[in-house]
Amino acid sequence: MKYQSQKIAWWFFATCMLLFTLQLVYGFIMAFAHAGMDGLHAYIPFHVARATHTNLLVMWLLAGFMGAAYYIIPEECERELMWPWLAKLQLGALVATGVTAIIGFHFNWWEGRKFLEIPRPLDFLVVIDVLAFIANIGMTIWKGRRMTTTSMVLFFGLLMAALLYLPGMIPTDNQTVDSYWRWWVVHLWVEGVWELIMGGILAFLLIKLTGVDRELIEKWLYVIVGFTFLSGILGTGHHYYYIGTPRYWLWVGGLFSALEPVAFLGMAIYAIAMAKRGGRHHSNRTALAWSIGCSVMSFVGAGFLGFAHTLPQVNMYTHGTLVTAMHGHMAFWGAYAMLVMAIIAYSLPLLTGRDLQNSAAATFAFWTSNIGMIAMTLAFAVAGITQVVLERRMGLEFLAVQSEIEVHFWGLILAATLFTVGILAYLWVFIRSGLPVGPVDADDSAPATVA
Repeated sequence: MKYQSQKIAWWFFATCMLLFTLQLVYGFIMAFAHAGMDGLHAYIPFHVARATHTNLLVMWLLAGFMGAAYYIIPEECERELMWPWLAKLQLGALVATGVTAIIGFHFNWWEGRKFLEIPRPLDFLVVIDVLAFIANIGMTIWKGRRMTTTSMVLFFGLLMAALLYLPGMIPTDNQTVDSYWRWWVVHLWVEGVWELIMGGILAFLLIKLTGVDRELIEKWLYVIVGFTFLSGILGTGHHYYYIGTPRYWLWVGGLFSALEPVAFLGMAIYAIAMAKRGGRHHSNRTALAWSIGCSVMSFVGAGFLGFAHTLPQVNMYTHGTLVTAMHGHMAFWGAYAMLVMAIIAYSLPLLTGRDLQNSAAATFAFWTSNIGMIAMTLAFAVAGITQVVLERRMGLEFLAVQSEIEVHFWGLILAATLFTVGILAYLWVFIRSGLPVGPVDADDSAPATVA
């Protein structure tokens, strides 16, 4: 860590860990409900648990992206953050808005739009909060000593994430039009501008961890992120199959959804090739493992599994089933959750001065959480395919099928338990690393002081 204001990132990362832990709790509530044990239904109905689970995911990922930006931008621009006080205020406002929304869900205060359940008054607060964040990092870049490709890709990804939140606030009474704009937010975030954010953070990590020349990494960053972004934009069409839009979306959505795995494969090859080319044995092996793992798992989850069920000929059977949950869990974990875990693993020793990333607990956290997520994905796949056969092919009623697939969720619960053990180990390393300290005049490649 080279700048005092980079310490602010730690508080965003701590918020990540807290919200992630809470998200896991609601995940287990839903898993037990699917398995036939819905004892909390009177207090936390399934639809409340689902809305809370997904919105907590978005909240902690956004907090992670913001923390990453507050760590990366000062270093890339070679100056302190423009307004550190605004970053602190913005974090407090983000947490307050999120907590209000989550509590509101439990009292049926929401819009009722899937994935965009936050009530409209809180939408405006989210927009104001994100604009304050954009202004802070934007002015830091503008006043900085240099502008790098990495920092600009990261900035424009975050800026477009803010702007693409606005279509979801367009008022309409038409269900088709509402769904059309809603997917501008939901899809173009996760399969569009968030991929710019992913590319910027991943490029920063590869530059620091591999020692490969910045010019080479950033050249390939343009190519990979550009192709990923292009396929992701028109790939939005696979959400338009059954909402009343013209039939040409079947062709557009199917074609460009088929191209998305190629882009993610390119991302994986790019990261692995840079790591091999560098030949640099960085002291923080765990951060490098999370970075490479992110690129590989994102290809599997977002690329391959997404392709497997978004073609129109397949999606007519899998749409709205647990096959979507199979794809969603692995995609979010690989592309974005692992990315946040990677930047935290890299920056934590530099923020706190305590290097625990090469400890047995850190290694255990990486492998256990990833094995657990793979097992969860397989459990969702078995349950989802069974659901498709029984419900969509054989014509059984929805609730009858849900009873038939309850047994598969016990396997999911076991896998989720393994995953949670890994996350708790990661959290233990985070807590043991302690609070952030002042900046040190040390090379990032050198190990921090071992506690």
